[in-house]
Amino acid sequence: MYLTSDANVRSILIVDDSAFEQRMLVDLLSELPYRVSVAFNGMQGYQLALANQPDLILLDVRMPNMDGYTCCRLLKANPATYDIPVIFLSGADAAEDRIMGLSIGGVDYVAKPFTPGELAARIHVHLNLMRRTRAEPGAPESAAPADPDAVIVNAAKRLISDNLAALPSLSEIARSVGTYREKLSQLFREQTGMTVFAFIREERIARGVQLLRDTEIDVQDIALLIGFNNAGNFATAFRERMGVTPSAYRQGAEQAQRLSDD
Repeated sequence: MYLTSDANVRSILIVDDSAFEQRMLVDLLSELPYRVSVAFNGMQGYQLALANQPDLILLDVRMPNMDGYTCCRLLKANPATYDIPVIFLSGADAAEDRIMGLSIGGVDYVAKPFTPGELAARIHVHLNLMRRTRAEPGAPESAAPADPDAVIVNAAKRLISDNLAALPSLSEIARSVGTYREKLSQLFREQTGMTVFAFIREERIARGVQLLRDTEIDVQDIALLIGFNNAGNFATAFRERMGVTPSAYRQGAEQAQRLSDD
């Protein structure tokens, strides 16, 4: 079913801390025309992905030192590895696990134990999708690896932006991007010129501006969506940053839109 000409001897990186799981995957893929490399944890997998630029990554979730979610966040925060398809392979098959894997950039999530034929088919599909994407006119060429500190900060920014309504603690944010609280705070100041908490405030206000301008969601609901306890706290922070209340801003935006339509 899978021809050498179709696969074009593409490379697959397996990231799994279980030697048994690794061997099973290697045995499966050895029957197909792929080059296979392996890593035993997320950090090793991330470093190998930077060095070898595999065509696809099979990524376990639960691993020591750095788990699969953290590894994926770093991969998607680095221009050099951003477009490598990541298929999560995990025994953790709760809905929230699958949603997490897909929301942070995985193209697929396969529960263990898996059917070899199904996994092979999913790999084949995603490799071909990536090949077509790269062959499209104007497709960007592979980017150079970003500065490691910038990758961590970019991964943290995305995590924050995706979780404004219920942000984890600063320590949890840091752990989720492969570092610790003090280091993340230092990197944020160096890379952005602001603290993590200042960035969170700016991101919340920017998201509030967008929702006020582009939706009809009421102010109370917007406040909750972007992480404020109530509309009053949102109004105070918004006025301090923008010089007007959320309601006044929305009215001004609506008036400006009507004038531009006339």
